[in-house]
Order: sequence, then structure tokens, then C-alpha cells
Amino acid sequence: MRPFGIGLAAVLAILAFAPTAVSQGKKAPEITEKQRTQGMAEAPALAQSAGVACKITDARFIGKADDKKAKTSTSYYEVDCDAGLGFIVSAPAGGTPSVFTCVEANTPQPDGKPSSLPCMLPGNADPKSDLAPVLAAAKVQCTPEQVRGIGQSATATYLEVACQGSAQGYIIKASTPIDAAKPVEATDCMLYDDAESNIKCTLRDKAARLSVIDTYVAAANNGCTVKDKKYIGVSQTGSAFFEAACTDGKGYLYKVDKGVLTTAYECAKATMVMGGCTLTDAKEAVTEQNGLYTKLAKAAKFDCEVSKYGPFPSGEGKDVVELACSNRPDGAVGIFGPGTKSQVVDCARAPIAGYRCSFTKPDAGYKLVTADLKKQGKNECEVSNTRVIGRTAKGTTYFEVACADGLKGYILEYQPETLEPISVIGCAFSKDCKLPGNS
Repeated sequence: MRPFGIGLAAVLAILAFAPTAVSQGKKAPEITEKQRTQGMAEAPALAQSAGVACKITDARFIGKADDKKAKTSTSYYEVDCDAGLGFIVSAPAGGTPSVFTCVEANTPQPDGKPSSLPCMLPGNADPKSDLAPVLAAAKVQCTPEQVRGIGQSATATYLEVACQGSAQGYIIKASTPIDAAKPVEATDCMLYDDAESNIKCTLRDKAARLSVIDTYVAAANNGCTVKDKKYIGVSQTGSAFFEAACTDGKGYLYKVDKGVLTTAYECAKATMVMGGCTLTDAKEAVTEQNGLYTKLAKAAKFDCEVSKYGPFPSGEGKDVVELACSNRPDGAVGIFGPGTKSQVVDCARAPIAGYRCSFTKPDAGYKLVTADLKKQGKNECEVSNTRVIGRTAKGTTYFEVACADGLKGYILEYQPETLEPISVIGCAFSKDCKLPGNS
């Protein structure tokens, strides 16, 4: 997810014409019964017309500010909701009311001075604790230690939250007015540290946020003494990725799910992971790794001068990589590891083993499947398409193939270990064929 820029129509604009007694920084007066009575009589309807959806349990009339030059006046109210955040209501005479959360209202002014129009009702005494429903809607586990109002656009409210017990923080994007029943997004502050955006996290510094990478390096236990580190981003599946450069010249990418390290990739093997490493010059290491995979592939009887490779998720001690070859159009998947017999599966039959190649065009290996058909006595079909149907109870795999002549194809049955065909049936005799021309 990329950071977004926003044109803030009103960044804490409620302070522009705040009542004089408050805006001059005087000690806030006691809330009178008269203010509460007037507030409860007038504020709920105004808040509702501004889009506030909660049930208002307390309110106060703050005061009225006159703009003699514009010959207008604006009344201000504070409201406390039965659940969630409270609001300041700004109601211009004859105009449409607007509202701002107590987080925004309590945020210090740009010059560092205290807010001139803070929330004061007892129910709004701790706005950060009132954020719980919003954070729950954003699906983040965070007990706010500090909060900050950033501003509003016509449709969105932006807040910063720093979490207790960690350096983690989030930018919260919610509706205007904030309503936990509507969509809420939470984006890690680290995404904004190096981004060109008018939104930045300021409650904690970048170095403090990046310190979490040290815990992932320690968990990986790969001998890396960190020289430099960075946050990379979040994948489409929700995994967070971090990079560390080590003093010995190596580097690693760390995949983290729900705060727990799940995978550590050597930079030499991470060129296809989130854009690869940028803190470590992995070119030399990649060249060396190409040579190693070339030797391993040839030792497994697959003649491939490896030009590039990409890792697959694999079990402990196993190295599974896709290989592109400079000396042949069809690539393969290499399965290597100590204590494991090296195996190279051509890309045509790799789906049978549970892998799908991306470097090699699907048709580059069809001739190999055509040869498998001929082993089963089917000499008239040149394979033009393939599809894995599924595994049988005995562990073999059914593999559907289509023929270039447009006639009905076949289902090949393969052994799981050797990937050798053991039987064939025509699609004319099966309801399991789905490829064009076969069904």
C-alpha cells in the first residue's frame, strides 16, 4: 500500500474563532449547569445534522464567537457519546454544523501551545481510551499511549496513534465524522518515514520504530550483525517485510506475520521477494548463486545454465527454487537440501509437484508431456495445454492435457515421487476434463 497525500480542507480549523475566554489560554472555568442544560437542548440536533451517529449522553455550550467583519457568529458545543470518541461541534449561524473529535480538539496548536478549545466533559477526559472501537474496527492490537489529530478532508479523518509497550504506531483513516461502524484503515507509521507524503508520524521517531527489526534479526539467528536496516512494506497477503544489511557484507529480508518472524531470506535469494534487497549489493552473490544452482541442476541430470532464480516457500533445510536457463527455453524447479536427494522438475510437470513456474512460458515444456503420452501409447496428440485435476487417495496425481489438433485430450496419472506417468484415459470417457476441446 502506498502512502497517500491529502488536501486538508481544515486542519484543526475549529480554533480560528474559538471563544475568547478559552483561546487566550486562561484557566478553563467550571462547567455550569446552565451550560449543560443549553448544551443538551441544542447540541444533539446540531451534532446529528453534522453526521454524528452516537447517542449523546452529555453536552455543554462552550460559547459564541462573533466575526464582526463578516457579520457572522459561530456557536461551539462539546458532546460526549455513549461509546467512542466525543466531539466539538462548530455551528455557524444559518450554516451547516461541523464536528471535530476530542483527539483533534485536544491536539496542541502548530506552535506547541495548548489547544484553545479542548474537550472538558468528564466522559471526554481521556480521548485516547475512547479510540478502542475505532482501533478494533481497523483490526489492530494497540493500546494508545499517545494520540494526535492530523486533520480532515471532506470524507476522512486522520489521526496518529502511538501504542503502549512498543515503538509501533499507526495512521488511522476513518470517516468524517468518525464512526467505528464505517470503514477504518490503520497503516503502520513506518510506511510514511521515507515516503513523499504530507502525512508523517511525529509521536515517535523513525529510529525507535526501526528498532523492532533487531528482534527479528535475533529470532532468525543467522549471524547478522546489523549495519543498516529498513522497513520495506506490506504484501498483498498482509505480511510485513523488513531488510537488514550485515557488517560481513551479507543481507536478509525478513517476513513477519502478526508480529512474529516467519521467514528469513538471504538477499542473494530474494530478488523476487518484494523487489529484493536495496541496502545490500546482492549482484555478486546472485552471480555466485547462479553458478551453484547450475552445478546442482546438472548433478540432478538437468542441463541448465542458470540465468536467474526465484525461491519458493519451503520446509526447514530444503531449498526450492525456480530456475531460468540461458541454454534452453524450458526452465525447471530445483529441490535441493542437505540430507535430501536433489531433484529438478521441468516446468511442464512442476504443477504436479505443487509448483508453478513464472519464468518459463507454459508451452515451452509441452513436448515433455507429449513424450509422456507416447510412453502410454498415445502417439497422435501434440500437447497444447495442461491442468492439474487433483490427487487420488493413493497419492498419485491426475493431469489433464489438451491436444493441438482440437480433438479430445487425455488424463495422465503420475507417480508422486518419480513424476512418471503410469496410466492414461481419454477425456471422451471422463467427466473430469475441463480444458477447451476436452469437455
